[in-house]
Amino acid sequence: MGGCVSTSTQSTCSSRSNGEMVSSSCFCGHKRTRRTFSDHIVSLQHLTSIPSRIFMNGKSRTSCIFTQQGRKGINQDAMIVWEDFMSEDAVFCGVFDGHGPHGHLVSRKVRDALPIKLSSFLHSCQSRWDGSKTTCFKGNLNKSDAGDSEQYCSAEDRLNSIWREAFLKSYKAMDKELRSHPNLDCFCSGSTAVTLVKQGSNLFMGYIGDSRAIMGSKDSNDSMVAVQLTVDLKPDLPREAERIKRCKGRVFALQDEPEVSRVWLPFDDAPGLAMARAFGDFCLKEYGVISIPEVSHRILTERDQFIVLASDGVWDVLSNEEVVEIVSTAPTRSSAARILVDSAAREWKLKYPTSKMDDCAVVCLFLDGKMDAESDYDEQNFSSATLQSNHSGNAIESDDGQKSEPSLQRNFTVRSSEENDTYGRLPVDVEGNEETVEAEDQNWSGLEGHVPEFLLALLHCEDKDKVVF
Repeated sequence: MGGCVSTSTQSTCSSRSNGEMVSSSCFCGHKRTRRTFSDHIVSLQHLTSIPSRIFMNGKSRTSCIFTQQGRKGINQDAMIVWEDFMSEDAVFCGVFDGHGPHGHLVSRKVRDALPIKLSSFLHSCQSRWDGSKTTCFKGNLNKSDAGDSEQYCSAEDRLNSIWREAFLKSYKAMDKELRSHPNLDCFCSGSTAVTLVKQGSNLFMGYIGDSRAIMGSKDSNDSMVAVQLTVDLKPDLPREAERIKRCKGRVFALQDEPEVSRVWLPFDDAPGLAMARAFGDFCLKEYGVISIPEVSHRILTERDQFIVLASDGVWDVLSNEEVVEIVSTAPTRSSAARILVDSAAREWKLKYPTSKMDDCAVVCLFLDGKMDAESDYDEQNFSSATLQSNHSGNAIESDDGQKSEPSLQRNFTVRSSEENDTYGRLPVDVEGNEETVEAEDQNWSGLEGHVPEFLLALLHCEDKDKVVF
């Protein structure tokens, strides 16, 4: 993606599993269920052996996913669908768009670690709520009524509070792990994240950056309409720009791309990050870029048909309405994600024939839980070897020395831009302290003495021309 303009030097790094462990017990918001996301302790090393977790081109019981490399080098997009996530009626979906020299490593690391952190914090938050008599006040009450209005939170309030706290803490812990990772340089590299958990009729979402989620739903006339579920958190949004400027960061667009606002250091025209929130990018964490997610909850209805998560390689050339039309008219559900990526690739070539095409990653989640017969893969020319690799756990070594997933042979793709006029949001205060997360400033600062090294690298850089990643 057009994530940042960076002149930072690269360093050799490798993604490392940290062996983080998660308790198998979990909650569903209304009842506990049997045998779930696992009956045993799960660690990062065991992820590839979980049959209900897919992260390569293919399909699951309820979804299909597809990614295709652009023309900017290695594919920096990552995606995941994890069914039976904590409970038999829950599914986790995520799309992560990396940027910067090591963006592909960051997006893969977040893809693997963030779901485990979310599950861990959900279990921890629920246990704490169950063990305490937490009370809340209903809004819009007179002071004279306050004494009689105190009551236990409703089941819905309690559920929202638990999920919200878990999303906030898991995102914070993820960014903290990236900052302290010994082999992963995230100083000028990072990743977006758009994540959701569907559990029964409940949809919980957390997201940062400009990857987007939309929903295809039927209106009163049974016509398909597009409902945008997330906001593209870009630097030109008023609240985002105010925070960045308050922290001494600068927001402006380059002359050759006036439509793309970027975040810059106060003392130099670098790195030029095209989003206001991201994992990593620690050179800007003291200057207004944060990894605090927007969190939302939605009750799904029978009119809601499917959800599409995608990186900006799709949204830059296709509108929400076009995406809904493409997915809803796909000949088979298992081919919907691939057809959507192919459509985005064609639009890139038509709209931006001279631009470097961006990576595309798509997750299509069908809300009725129905998918096509397995034979649809042969009709759509899916590789059986690729499908089997989703559950084999056998990875291959890529050119950068990292273990990468087997995937279909990829063609090239491209990118565009459609800004949001609306900016729905929820407050983002973190409540309380958690044993596993140290109390920190809400800016989640990450520079920690790196500025001199960064400036030194800039001064000694032979080619100071800006390179767009």
